[in-house]
Amino acid sequence: MAQILSRLAPTQPAQPLPGFEGLQRFWEPENGRWTVKILPGEYYVTRSDEAITTVLGSCISACIRDPVSRVGGMNHFMLPEESPGHGDSWLSTRYGVNAMESLINDLLKLGAVRKRLEIKLFGGGRILSSLTDVGARNIEFVQNFLRIEGFTAAAQDLGSTSPRKVVYFPATGRVRVRKLRPIENRAIGDRERHYLESLRSRPQDGEIELFD
Repeated sequence: MAQILSRLAPTQPAQPLPGFEGLQRFWEPENGRWTVKILPGEYYVTRSDEAITTVLGSCISACIRDPVSRVGGMNHFMLPEESPGHGDSWLSTRYGVNAMESLINDLLKLGAVRKRLEIKLFGGGRILSSLTDVGARNIEFVQNFLRIEGFTAAAQDLGSTSPRKVVYFPATGRVRVRKLRPIENRAIGDRERHYLESLRSRPQDGEIELFD
């Protein structure tokens, strides 16, 4: 009964860490936790018992935590790296190398220890069939990144042709993954295509919400 009541009567959300105040958060009765939604180019770190969620097509999310210091987070990136010919202003967490480094560095600042980091990888689906296989490029990048940096993935769900909804619980390391229906696949593919085009043509015009 207490568990049911806790899902119906949410407590106040945890205070976000500095720099993450603007991200969308909501009470999720199914998980019984306050949940933070991240979009492409965003990441989130926390030391509280809350959930982080996103929807992935070709994009990749790394879920990373230190199980001892109980800090963790998730990122969401679209492309492995910035396009050639752009200067430092082009760099952002929309790209894999920056997204991975930003997430890991923030966790280390919160007391995480590098050798204890538990990393789980998701996404990289082939849903943009008319374009280069962006998902495969993302998978190759993130696996090479872990190898070069001396990390090993504790779990992964990569590739295929289905988009995924991912819910991560940094306090415990648990991850829930739901493959989305074909009609959702088409909608996400269209939005991801527009997002990819916007990155290539207007990198400094601000973020675009890719997933509902």
